[in-house]
Amino acid sequence: MFRHPSLEGRVVIITGGARGLGREMALELAEAGASLVLTAASQSDAMDETVAAIAPGRVLAQVADVTDFAACQRVVEATQAKFGPADVLVNNAGRGMRLISETFNTVPTPFWETDPESWRSIIDINVNGAFNMARALAPGMVARGFGKIINISTSDQTMVRRGYSPYGPSKAALEAASRVWAQDLGGTGVDLNVYLPGGAADTDLLPPSPQKKGADGNLLPASIMRRAIGWLCSDASNGVSGARFIARNWDPEREPEMAAKASQSQSVERPAIM
Repeated sequence: MFRHPSLEGRVVIITGGARGLGREMALELAEAGASLVLTAASQSDAMDETVAAIAPGRVLAQVADVTDFAACQRVVEATQAKFGPADVLVNNAGRGMRLISETFNTVPTPFWETDPESWRSIIDINVNGAFNMARALAPGMVARGFGKIINISTSDQTMVRRGYSPYGPSKAALEAASRVWAQDLGGTGVDLNVYLPGGAADTDLLPPSPQKKGADGNLLPASIMRRAIGWLCSDASNGVSGARFIARNWDPEREPEMAAKASQSQSVERPAIM
C-alpha cells in the first residue's frame, strides 16, 4: 500500500462513497490516515457499513444529490465545519446503464428506444454532478493555492460501445471537461486528473448475475481502485495535472513514480473519438 506522510489528516470528499469503487477508495485512504467525507444520494445500509469500517472521528457521511448545486455547497460547508477545508475531491458518484435496461450488457438498447428521463438522469449525475462539486470546491482550493480534483471515468471502448449511451458519452463528456478544467487550473496549485479502473468492475453498475461480467467478458475487482488513489491524493503527485491514469496498468509492486508513468494514458493533441 502507498503510504505518504501528506495523507495523514488530508481532507478528502468522495461522492458516491458508500459502495463500489467509492467505498474501496475511501477505505484505502482511511487506512493511510485521511479524513473522509462520503456522499450518497440517500441513506443506506451500505453507507452505514462503510462508515463503520473507518475509525471514529475520521469520517463524515452526507446525504446529498450532486445534481443540486446547493446540496453540493452544503457538503463543502459541512466538511469545513467537521475537518476544515477540503484538500481533495474525488468525483465518483454516477449512474450507469441499468437505468436504461437490466440487460444492457447482453442486449444493446438503441438510443431511440431509450427513456428520455433516464437519459437525462444519467447525464445530469455523471456530468453536471461532477461539475457542481468541482464548482463548489474549486474557488476555495484556488484561493488557498492547493487542491486536487480526481474525476472517475471509464474505458475508451465503453465511451463508444454500441448500446452504451448515454453512459459512455457521459464519461466522454467528463473527460473532455477534465481536460479543459485542468487547463483552467494551470498555475493555481490545484491539480485535476482522471482515474479509471481499466475495464468493467464488480460494482452495482452491472446487473447481478452468477456470470457477472462486462461486455468484453472481463470483470475487475472494485478494489483495483485502491492502487493509485493514495498517490493521486498525496503530495507525491503535486504538479501532475491534466493526466489520465488506469488502475489496471498500475503495478503496486513498482515504485509509485514508475507505476504512475506506466499507468498514464498517452496524451494526444487532438482527441480521436470516431
